[in-house]
Amino acid sequence: MLVALLAPVVAPYAPNAQPDIVGLARVGPSLAHPFGTDTFSRDVLSRVIFGARVSLGVATLAVLLSITVGTAYGAIAGYAGGPLDSLMMRVIDALLAIPRVLLLILALALWGQIALPSLILILGLTGWFGTSRLVRARVRTLAIQDFAIAARALGARDGRVLWRHVLPNALSPVLVAATLGIGNVIVLEAGLSYFGLGVQPPHASWGNIIQDGSDNIARGWWIALFPGLAMLVTVLCFNIVGDALRDALDPREERRS
Repeated sequence: MLVALLAPVVAPYAPNAQPDIVGLARVGPSLAHPFGTDTFSRDVLSRVIFGARVSLGVATLAVLLSITVGTAYGAIAGYAGGPLDSLMMRVIDALLAIPRVLLLILALALWGQIALPSLILILGLTGWFGTSRLVRARVRTLAIQDFAIAARALGARDGRVLWRHVLPNALSPVLVAATLGIGNVIVLEAGLSYFGLGVQPPHASWGNIIQDGSDNIARGWWIALFPGLAMLVTVLCFNIVGDALRDALDPREERRS
């Protein structure tokens, strides 16, 4: 993430610079180009670094949107209970029955070429269903605890009890889900970009860099290898952090000495 933030300083070249489209096309890794160059003589290392900005930025913003919507929806359903809760959960069941990838492909196919904000919006609005069920279950448990009952007995309104007392205690699993979700969205965005439905040129993302190298595996294996390794390491790190957060935030987890 630090490398992505400092991309203009860290990257040795501009991501779309084409210094010699004939002489420097598909040059293997070297001191001048540690990750080699692609078909258009662009430096792969610079494109991977700037692609990290796009891939991580899209994933982070999409997950923030999804956990915001999912937390609000699940908190209302869990605290309200009764028929409203049943109705809201049946809507979630229906949405979960549709594979997310199919929803994304349908939306992107209907919209055609889309900008980055629209891609973030689509990814965020199709990824909150599981979070809402998680928050709803947690809120239902906390709403009947002694501290919530005491707050209502002192005259606090339902909105205040939910916002000030119940919801802050329900955010631990949301934090874990968000951390794991970033890795999932990185892979999802890369897959969409690989098929030409996600981030569009001239923006570089790990998915479309891999797509650039997929047609030249025999003569330019490095073009697809290095962005794939970057994505693998990043997703693995997010999953490790998510597992560590789950262990740290779960009071029932038995700590190993």
